[in-house]
Amino acid sequence: MDPSSAEGNLGAIVNDPQLQHFIEVETQKQRFQQLVHQMTELCWEKCMDKPGPKLDSRADTCFVNCVEHFIDTSQFILNRLEHTHKSKSPFSENLSD
Repeated sequence: MDPSSAEGNLGAIVNDPQLQHFIEVETQKQRFQQLVHQMTELCWEKCMDKPGPKLDSRADTCFVNCVEHFIDTSQFILNRLEHTHKSKSPFSENLSD
């Protein structure tokens, strides 16, 4: 196989919109999985003193509050990063469309 034809094939693959969309979706799934794992670990450490056969009301309330706080904080950070990104780049709106 000619190396230049391999580079041409690679360029066509990299520029494939369906492949790019697939990669974006899979990357978002991976980020979500990481976020869930991170949240689970954080809330488990915070709320579970001694695991038992059932969650007591204190642990249950702690988990609910922990998850809600984690989601609120994550959303705040994402909004802040988006705002910062838009304020730094006047052309970012055109690029993200």
